[in-house]
Formats: sequence, C-alpha cells, structure tokens
Amino acid sequence: MSIPVETRLPPLILSKRQRSPTMHSHDYGRDYVPIQQSNAHGYLTVLRKLRDGGANGFLSTWPAHVTSQTVHPRHRSFNTKDIKNHGSEKCFGRCSDEFSGQVGKPRFLMQLEDYLKRELQTLDLQQPKVQERRLQTYREVFDCFIEDFKTYKPLLTAIKNEYEATLAYMRDQIRELEPLRTQLVLVSEQCERRILALREEERAEMKAMKENKKRLHRIIEDMREKQSALEAQVCRLQKDLAAQYLAYRDEYDARKLLIANISSMSYATEEEADDDMQAVAESEDPVKLKLALKVCREDLTKAQVELNRLRAEYGDVVPRRDWESLDRCHQENVQKLETLQTDFDQMKTEYNTLLEVHKQVLLERDSFQAELEVFQGSSTPRPDWECCADILGGSERWKEHFECQSSQQRLMVLLENLAEKASKEFFQGRGTGSDVPVFLHYEGQLKNVRLKKADVVRIIKEVMKEKDAADEELGMCSDLPEFLHKYLERQHGDHAGDWAYSLMETIHRHLKDELISLFNDILSGEVDESLYHGQIHLVTHLLKMLVQSDTAESGILSVSEFREALRKAFPLKNENDLGELVNTAQAELDNAEGSLVYQKLFIEDSDGKNRGFLSLLKKQATAERHHYINQLKTQLEGKREVDVAELRTGFKAIDPSIDSKALDNHVCFAFMAKIENLNQAQPIDTEIALQRLLAADVNRVGPPPSHLN
Repeated sequence: MSIPVETRLPPLILSKRQRSPTMHSHDYGRDYVPIQQSNAHGYLTVLRKLRDGGANGFLSTWPAHVTSQTVHPRHRSFNTKDIKNHGSEKCFGRCSDEFSGQVGKPRFLMQLEDYLKRELQTLDLQQPKVQERRLQTYREVFDCFIEDFKTYKPLLTAIKNEYEATLAYMRDQIRELEPLRTQLVLVSEQCERRILALREEERAEMKAMKENKKRLHRIIEDMREKQSALEAQVCRLQKDLAAQYLAYRDEYDARKLLIANISSMSYATEEEADDDMQAVAESEDPVKLKLALKVCREDLTKAQVELNRLRAEYGDVVPRRDWESLDRCHQENVQKLETLQTDFDQMKTEYNTLLEVHKQVLLERDSFQAELEVFQGSSTPRPDWECCADILGGSERWKEHFECQSSQQRLMVLLENLAEKASKEFFQGRGTGSDVPVFLHYEGQLKNVRLKKADVVRIIKEVMKEKDAADEELGMCSDLPEFLHKYLERQHGDHAGDWAYSLMETIHRHLKDELISLFNDILSGEVDESLYHGQIHLVTHLLKMLVQSDTAESGILSVSEFREALRKAFPLKNENDLGELVNTAQAELDNAEGSLVYQKLFIEDSDGKNRGFLSLLKKQATAERHHYINQLKTQLEGKREVDVAELRTGFKAIDPSIDSKALDNHVCFAFMAKIENLNQAQPIDTEIALQRLLAADVNRVGPPPSHLN
C-alpha cells in the first residue's frame, strides 16, 4: 500500500456570486449583512492575486499542521498474519508513520497570510475607524476562504452571518447609549450642586450647633457657680444659726438663774422675817424643818429632772421666726433647682437629638461623597474654561463673561464670540429695490458694528416701547420697518445703515431666542405685532394680580396665596396648568414648601431672556391660542370660504361670552380690514382666515360651552 505524494485539485472557477459586484442576502439567510460593492471588489482583487500567485490554479489539501510539503514514502507490505498478531490498532499506528515526514503549510494558506499581513501593514493606526478597516481586511480574507472551501461553505457562511448580525446589534447598542453621556454629565452637575449646597448647609448648622454648645456650657458653668455660692451661703447660715442658738440658750439660762436668785432672796427675806416672828412667838420645831427640807429637795429633784427633759427634747429647737425664714429660703432654692434641672434635661435631650441629626448628616455626607467619587470616576471631567480667556480677549473679560455662569451659558457666550470673530467686517448694501425692507435701503459697503445679543434685546424693547407710544398718539398702528428705519436714523444718524445691517446679522444669528425670533417674524410680516403686546400684557397682568394678593406688601406669598393669585389672573386655566406653574415657580426659587418671593420670577438674565416660569406661562398661552383656533376650524369645517357673518357665528359658537369689541377685533384680523369696512369685506378662503388668526393675538374671552369641554 502506498501514499500519494500530493493531491491536486481542479482549478477554482468563479461562481455567479463571485462575478457579481455585490452579494445577495437571500443566499446566506435572513440575518446576513450585505457587503458593499467596494468590499466585493476588494474580495475579487484578493482572490485574483491569490490565483495569480498560486500553483497553476490548483489548491493543496495537505493538512496545515505539518511542516513540509515533501513526503518520503515508505513502502511496506502487510500480510494477514501481521494484522492478526498485532491488531488493527498497531496496524493503524504503522500506517500513520507513513505521514511522519516533514511537510509545510499549503500554498493557498501562505498566500492568504501574506496578503493579510501586507494589507494590515498598509493601514495607518492614527487614522479614525482603523479597527473597521482591519475588520474589513479580515472579512475579505474570510470571504475568499469560504468561497474556495465549498464543502464547509454553508457552515462558515452561517458563522460569518451570525458574527455580522452580532456586530450590527452591538453598533446599534453603542449608538443608543451615546445620549447617556450627556445625561450623565447633567446628573453629575446636579449632584455636584446639591452636594455643595448640602455642605454649605452642614457648615452653617455645625457652626450654629457649636455656638449653641458653647453657650450651654457657659450657662452650666454659671449654674454650677450659683449652686456652689448657695451651698456656701447655707453652710454659713447654719453656723450663724448655731451660734445664735447657743447665745440664746446662755441668755435664757442666765435669766432663769437671775430670776431664781431673786426669788430665793425674796423668799429668804420673808422666811427670815417669819422665822424671827415665829421664834419670837414660839420656839422652832426641828421635825418640821426636816420635813420642809425634804420637800424642798424633792421639788429641786423634780425641777432638775424636768430641766434635763426639756434640754433633751428642745436642745435642737430653733426659734419659729428663724425657722420660717430658712424654710422660705429653702423652698426658693428647691424651686430654682427644679427649674435648672428641667432646663438641663431639656437641653440634654436637644443635645442628644442634635447628636443623632449630626450622625445622620454625616452618613448622608459620606453617601453623597461616595456617589460623587463614583460620578467623578465614571463621568466626563469638567472642562478648563480658563483656556478660553485668550479667545475672549484676556482674563478680565473672561471673568466678566464667565463669572457666576453655568456651563451651558459659558458655551453660548463662547460660541457667540466665535461667531462674532467669524463674521464679516463689512456688509454689502442690498440697494433700494422693492423687495428690500425700507430700513435696509443702503448701497455700498457698510461696517459691521458687531452687536451683542443683549444690545439687540435692548434695541427691540426700546423700538417696541417707542412705537407703542407713537401709535397711541397717532391713534393708528404704523409700519414697524418704517418706524425702525426712523429710529435708527434718529439714534445713529449717518451710521444708521451700519446699525441696521449689524442688527439683522445679529438677529439671524440668535433666532433661537423667543423675543428675537418674534421680532424677526413681525419685521418680515409673518406674525402680527399684537403677539408681542399680548405677551407683555400677560406678564404685567400677572404681576399686578400678585401685587394685589400681597396685602402685607412684603414681596412674599405662600404657595396657597400664589395659586389663588394665578387662578384670579387666569380664570380659564385648568388645575393641571396651574399646578405646573406652581411647581415650576417652586423649582425656580428653590423652595418646595415655604413662601415664594414672587418678584424674583420676573427677573431677566443678562441677555434679557425669561426664566423657566415666564417661559412656561408663554408656552401655555400659545398652546391655548392654537387650541382656540383649532376649535374655530372644527366649527367652520366643510366651508371653503367664509364671510364676516359666518366667522362671527363661529366665534360665538365656541366662545359665547365674547363681547362685541373683541369679536370685531378678531374679525378684523381675519379679513385684514378696519371695523368700518367690515360690512363691505368679501368672503375669503377659510384656511387663509385661520392662518391670519394664528398670526395675531386672538384669545378666548370666556369659558367654552359644555360640549367643548
């Protein structure tokens, strides 16, 4: 039995899939990701290179684990006896020895590896998406490998399709997770502000607690000193009382002895006189004298016993006056001691409570610190805004623009300055054609004044304020472009053209601002000027109602008073809109439960932009106005044209409480006519009338009828 040296396969023939510029997904299954035309072309190029460098189109099937392609055959014959003696296992071992020579890798495999190595070396690792290019190279080699191995092509194709589907799924997941970065940055900023606020509150509370602790220590020391003084006073009074008692006893005994001596002397004198008289009268009787002496001695013994008993019983007795005085002083001291003990117990309880609160604050601080460390480790670091000082013109101007500003506001300031630097130095006048607004009727080169956003807002407010006053004097509404032209000529004279073109350039750069966008729409004639005045009236009316509700004139209203003032100012708003306004006001003033300093809600920022509360109020007004016009549209549904009477009927149907003046104003906006000319107005298209009403300040006057609620 002999082993062939090399097996030669027939040359590979390109299939229809290889000849076509693209791959068909139905050949590989539902989840197959098709290869682009460039990839298919690259695959054909690889296959062509490998074909050209191969051994005449033949593919070697020699195993890849051997080290040489040359085989030294060893012919050996086997007989039946050897197979029986050594068994099939030993025979298989001998047969395997036939392949033990040194062989190498197949030429096709070496060509694939060389091509892969060359393609990877040509890639620049500094270019973006280099990993996708590396993967595309490996994909081309793998596609070539699949096409040449027909037997394993279905399995390898399924494996490749599964990997392609998994990669596509992973790309979708990465694309969906991209917005979380921005959210993470916002959450990090909020947590950082909250932690700083908590730290400030903690510092203030700790300082107050320390001062209170020192004050309590001083009070306790004063009480202890007072108690020591009272104890010393009590000891001194006891000693004085004992000395007074001894003096009193001595005085009492002396007086008793004096009285006894006086009595004995008087008795002795009387007895001597009696004895003398009796001696004279009769002679003395010795027996009687002995009996008298015995009785006297018994009386003396009784008196001595009584005296000893009184001394034993009343030896520690004090006078009643002194006892009452001492008892009164003792009661006062007891009451003071009880009061001090009560205060001490209360302060001890408060101190223990403060200790518990302090422990909880420490735990919350530690948890917030841990969260902060986690966010700092996982979130994007804050940008170094000081590096933008050169762009803004120095550190002083950087402090002027960036101090006390959020990251979003700093970014807007930076973009505005970059836009100003990128803007033109001169404008080319548009001429005096009919299609050019009157305030832009200039020719030649006009210098760019480089207005700021705050300057544009100031000019808009001044122009609208002066125009409103002029219209009241004239009794009619003038044209805004003409008035703006006169205003710029009056303010800037020969440089009015420079200011006009600079103003429009800045307006077009800040169209995202609500006020600037509204002014631009009014200038272009897209909306009516009444929208601007309606917003001003809306804000002033609300401020007036809040001031009327502030009876104490303190500038502060409770939440219930604030809600009631909103309900009085806007009686047509529902409870959901009122609740949303109250919640926004509390969030803007950073006060969830307490009173609201309502005047801060009407403060504008440096660029004249309204804050969250007024922005929400204007958005609600716009939504209510659109809803009102939509109800009118529903009422006029089916009519291609509408006349004055039909429009009046439609307004009365959706707003029964509307008065004649408001109704006439609405109809005048729709037909673009004056009140005295309404009767001669011709019917107009319904959609045109509704568009004109949407562009004007048309609002509901009274509550809607029941069928529209």
